[in-house]
Amino acid sequence: MSDNHQPIGVFDSGVGGLTVVKELRRLLPQEKIVYFGDTARVPYGTKSRETIIKFSLENILFLLRQEAKIIVIACNTSSSLALPAIKQHFRIPIIGVISPGAKESVYATKNKRVGVIGTRATVSSRAYEEEIHKLDRTIKVIGQSCPLFVPLVEEGWLKGEIVLGIVGNYLKPLKDAGIDTLILGCTHYPLLREAITRAMGKKVILIDSAKQLAMEVKGILEQDGLLNKNRQRQISNLVCYVTDKSGPFKQLGERFLGERLDHIYEVQNV
Repeated sequence: MSDNHQPIGVFDSGVGGLTVVKELRRLLPQEKIVYFGDTARVPYGTKSRETIIKFSLENILFLLRQEAKIIVIACNTSSSLALPAIKQHFRIPIIGVISPGAKESVYATKNKRVGVIGTRATVSSRAYEEEIHKLDRTIKVIGQSCPLFVPLVEEGWLKGEIVLGIVGNYLKPLKDAGIDTLILGCTHYPLLREAITRAMGKKVILIDSAKQLAMEVKGILEQDGLLNKNRQRQISNLVCYVTDKSGPFKQLGERFLGERLDHIYEVQNV
């Protein structure tokens, strides 16, 4: 049985899911959060569905051992390919980023043309399209994979003519298609918001599902009586585990989160 003092468990293939943690901490500052970044096996977006499901199951089991009361899949690739196959096998609530982003895009679009950018695995899964069409089948969904966006973000290349050229090249088909709403289908992509806005124009609404996801997590915890009633926030409320500490997780994570990361631990066996 879960209780309200147990942590929220969040996992991603790497560091990008900390953009989701940032929204959870903003909306639910009193909650403890355990973050798991599978940095030894990143990226997930180039791997097979079977491998992604295997990794996702292992990540969930790790977070359950940390006594998580709800699990958030902050990885778009895992949310699109693994979540539908595994969520029925657990009693604990498990929520991904696809559904919240899809819902928000349906509410936002006026011309019923929605773009989705993400990894090749996320875009080819058509998971966002399926979720959007559950709500409105008249909406046209156009997907575009942007494999260079993640390395740009992780190298800190967020501005400049080279970045604008790459972003503009990837997004040209979506601009030509006349979309008025664009889902940022990868947790890294919000850091490229400025370049994406310059490429698409200010009238195109950018959907970052992290905010809507945080609201859904709060709703589930309220419904199940699992909200932490303690109103005080402490930095120690966030603990991060990674499968490979050799990469720049701390540096990148602090950039994504907007605060210091003081509790990072490496785990050898998931």
